[in-house]
Amino acid sequence: MPPPLQSSLYFPMDNPTILSLLHPTPGEKHKSSSNGGGLLRMFKLFPMLTSGCKMGKPRRKPLLNHTAATCTIFGYRKGRVFLAIQADPNCVPMIVIELPMLTSVLQKEMESDMVRIALESETKTHKKKLLEEFVWAVYCNGRKMGYSIRKKHLCDDELHVTQLLRGVSTGAGVLPTLNHKESSDGELTYMRARFERVVGSKDSEALHMINPDGAPGPELSIFFLRSY
Repeated sequence: MPPPLQSSLYFPMDNPTILSLLHPTPGEKHKSSSNGGGLLRMFKLFPMLTSGCKMGKPRRKPLLNHTAATCTIFGYRKGRVFLAIQADPNCVPMIVIELPMLTSVLQKEMESDMVRIALESETKTHKKKLLEEFVWAVYCNGRKMGYSIRKKHLCDDELHVTQLLRGVSTGAGVLPTLNHKESSDGELTYMRARFERVVGSKDSEALHMINPDGAPGPELSIFFLRSY
């Protein structure tokens, strides 16, 4: 078994648990950003991300039951990043997490053209399934960004984004704000893509972005990990 994960200011992205969730095609190498497009490079043009909001309707059974999922990164220009995970573009998000990352920080990480976000739960119980955990330590490309809490309810902005993007499987751009009101946090931007789900164990799984332009290797990977 891989060694236990420990929370610190840095997360080793070559950790055996992380490596076990990576599965590149033999002989396939990741190309440099100078040779093409891709959603991640498109999203660099839209600084992300979010404001406070009211509670919406509660969700039940916040688990992914398929080998693929739709993930959306969205928010306001001067706010933090939100991550929403859906079974498909027509469903209400099953998981919504506000990441402790500002626009400028995530954009800087995007310059590497390979972004890996790790969410680690330091739970003391075995009762919950991995994606049912609420508190997460968040790392981006190995660096600890802070802590996040999975939201129990959808807020107005999240419901608004879900409705606007209903049926949209892939894309990046700017969305009209709720009730078309101007926000002090700037434009509401988003990036959405289909992700392949890889389950390593009951304590580890990953989502790898499926590139619509056919470029080899995922540009964005999200890891969910649990340590005891």
